[in-house]
Amino acid sequence: MERLTGLDASFLYLETETQHLHVCALLILDCSSGNYSFDAFKTELGRRLPLIPQLRRRVHEVPFNLDHPVWVTDQNFDLDNHIRRITIAAPAGRRELEQLVGDIASRPMDRTRPLWEISVVDGLDDNKIAVVVKYHHAAVDGVTGANLMTHLCDLEPGVTKLVPNQERHPEPKPNDWRLLAEAVVKLPAKAGILGMVPKTFEVVAGFAQRRRKNKTGMATPFSAPRTPFNLAITDKRAVAFTEAELDAVKEIRQAFGVKVNDVVLTVVAGALRTYLDKRDELPDRSLIASVPISVHESTRHTAGVNKVSALFTLLGTDIADPVERLQSVAEANRGAKEEHKIVGSDFLQDWSKYAPPNTFRLASRMYSSWRLAEIHPVVHNLVISNVPGPPVPLYFLGLRVAGMYPFGPVFHGAGLNVTVLSNNDKLDFGFTACADLMPDIDELTDAIPTAITELLSAARKNF
Repeated sequence: MERLTGLDASFLYLETETQHLHVCALLILDCSSGNYSFDAFKTELGRRLPLIPQLRRRVHEVPFNLDHPVWVTDQNFDLDNHIRRITIAAPAGRRELEQLVGDIASRPMDRTRPLWEISVVDGLDDNKIAVVVKYHHAAVDGVTGANLMTHLCDLEPGVTKLVPNQERHPEPKPNDWRLLAEAVVKLPAKAGILGMVPKTFEVVAGFAQRRRKNKTGMATPFSAPRTPFNLAITDKRAVAFTEAELDAVKEIRQAFGVKVNDVVLTVVAGALRTYLDKRDELPDRSLIASVPISVHESTRHTAGVNKVSALFTLLGTDIADPVERLQSVAEANRGAKEEHKIVGSDFLQDWSKYAPPNTFRLASRMYSSWRLAEIHPVVHNLVISNVPGPPVPLYFLGLRVAGMYPFGPVFHGAGLNVTVLSNNDKLDFGFTACADLMPDIDELTDAIPTAITELLSAARKNF
């Protein structure tokens, strides 16, 4: 039995009927690299489960929600509850896959079971299948998700992963009376949240000092312009995906002396500018992105799954010239990272440690049902996450991975998420949106190639 950290549990508390906090990934697998059958695929997944014991655990809540929930082994675990087969009527192309993934992303997860599921999709052309993997964010973040995938992937085709024989000892069912007693004893410790107040003032003072010195810093939350996707969200999701050559992005990076992440943000900004301008919805001010940052290497916290922080950065969507936009984004990112050092790696985890479950849940539901995201100023316009992926070809349960597209959650007031994953020699882009706010999200992905071409042409002229 392991208790969820405050940050892990917050993804449960923030979830409502319309705000689903799971993440998805679409894997395109090439069956020519191995002999595929659904039954063999399912058998191999079951064979590897001992390597990933967290796939057998589920959430168990403390009575009266007086403390964060605990992870417990599911005594009734059944693989059939977590893997299913879907056949798409041929010919199935990208748009049909996007519709399917959107439908899967629109459904909340069953918290009475371990928080993951896999859908295997038949019916694709070119001897390929698709696999849609879905996890709750309380159970996985970018780094832990990548670590989990290593147990399901190999560096060569066929079944190669050795799984030691492990005798499973059922974990005893948690005693609710004991959990309740522990929660009551810990209640006075919740007052420790007061200790975060001086730290918060210290952070604010650090920001103010940088501003007085006219140093570039983070974009200011609650100052983002409102766009059509910055409203309260519904439970319907639309997704789209595309890919780009990693070498092209690296060429742009080298030509202008910036980071790969600067190029990625600028490319997304260029696509957003095209998308919004086409609809006469392009704001005069720059859009603001929230950018998650992994702190696995720098945090002092050892427990828990999610070890992340975030910074706010300007995307330069108000700048027409792509090179000027790239330079502006690079400068904004440098300032945001410097200011993030003032916040520190543990600030978010320290605050969430004291989050009272019932208050957090009630506040989330009130915020959702009262559509408060449409009343107060926009905190940020969207989330953009750039996740490092495998630099070599991978084989998922024996089949070569031809594409790996990630899809993150969307939030009230920020109904668009862009997650980018480097995959061998490509960058795979996954776009998630509230379908009622951005039903035409595919037009946003269609603008990505042009945004890259503009920067690449300028890079080659630069030499």
